[in-house]
Amino acid sequence: MQEGAPGRRVGAVLFACAYNAVRSPMAEAVARHYFGKSVYVQSAGARKGDTDPFMVAALDEIGIDASKHKPRTLEELEDWEGLNFDLIISLSPEAHHKALELTRTSAVDVEYWPTPDPTLVQGSREQKLDAYRHVRDMLAKRITERLKR
Repeated sequence: MQEGAPGRRVGAVLFACAYNAVRSPMAEAVARHYFGKSVYVQSAGARKGDTDPFMVAALDEIGIDASKHKPRTLEELEDWEGLNFDLIISLSPEAHHKALELTRTSAVDVEYWPTPDPTLVQGSREQKLDAYRHVRDMLAKRITERLKR
């Protein structure tokens, strides 16, 4: 779908990725850090993974604590509280497909932000951490631009 209507304020946003282990919890933590008082923020995955220690470390570097994140699926979130969001931002193809499927009868904007998976990077600890930093910084920039509208 297209970007949200200009001037329309987002009150609740959901970030979705494949496992709710790296990209979507990173986006959730960043969005909460910058907009937590004005926007309700959650994250979920197409499937459930395990919290990634590199994700936690990359956020810790900028003063955001994501150590208590518990991965969950989109279905679990829907069962627990419903998918009552103004905006769902999917960060992986699988999550985008799932978000469109779950919201086909809802009036919710779904945006796809293709985001690289830093877990695919090979090399030293520092090289891997650099990949996570890149994703963190890219998401932070995009989130602050999108949610400040």
